[in-house]
Amino acid sequence: MDNLLESRIREKTNEFSKGQKRIAKYIKENYDKVAFMTASKLGETVGVSESTVVRFATEIGYDGYPQLQQAMQEMIRNKLTTVQRMDVTSSRIGDSDVLDFVFNQDIDVIRRTMEETSHEDFYHAVDAIIASRKIYILAARSALALGTFLSNYFNMLFENVLLVQSTSEGEIFEQMIHIDKRDTVIGISFPRYSRKVANAMDFAHKRGAKVIAITDTSMSPVAAPADYLLLARSDIASIVDSLCAPLSLINALIVMVTIKKSGEVKKTFEDLENIWDEYGVYEKVDGPSK
Repeated sequence: MDNLLESRIREKTNEFSKGQKRIAKYIKENYDKVAFMTASKLGETVGVSESTVVRFATEIGYDGYPQLQQAMQEMIRNKLTTVQRMDVTSSRIGDSDVLDFVFNQDIDVIRRTMEETSHEDFYHAVDAIIASRKIYILAARSALALGTFLSNYFNMLFENVLLVQSTSEGEIFEQMIHIDKRDTVIGISFPRYSRKVANAMDFAHKRGAKVIAITDTSMSPVAAPADYLLLARSDIASIVDSLCAPLSLINALIVMVTIKKSGEVKKTFEDLENIWDEYGVYEKVDGPSK
């Protein structure tokens, strides 16, 4: 269990009622389950009232049970195995409609992302990207889909964009060997975090490049070397990684960069449209016949 949460519980143990002591014991032994329990469910599980659970949370220094629950979720964010995620997902869905459950979860993570992402860091990141000599994009595993999406559009907007892909850290550093203060690195990483991406971002930071992190929490290993931190929530207890919120954030990044470069970008897109038409890149679809 997280040292901070554990110390909070330990400091207050002698002041707990019998019911609160049962809650503390259950949290210590089952914090991975409690992180996704409602206050009423936790109370039912240990045999106390919901109000006792809420008082327990405030007793150990949280504003309420949601803050205690969030602390536990942050704590285990990078610790759940795939099997544990399957078990937690099945438990959370229960008898609910799967389609509705997933849609509602995605709506919630986008809403939370809107509330938590720094607008100041977002606009500073846009300025850093536009001013760059070269843009490096770092992503691995499921986040690679986000990196590929971002690089696809940035390659239309900029002349020098590199999506760094490699199976070893040595090869990553070889591709980044010329990086310096004139460049920008965008690192994308979500639980379970990629050590290679974190190390590469640290390398870029030490070389003086501007570093932008797209991740889910300030406790993420890619957050420390970042000059600009763009937070996008992901559903940490899902069988698959929920990438809807980070994708929305990346969409906003592309849109803002395009707006600020609108003059030259318009000419680029006009040229592209002519090339696509000339070489039949896209299938033309006629409208419905009348």
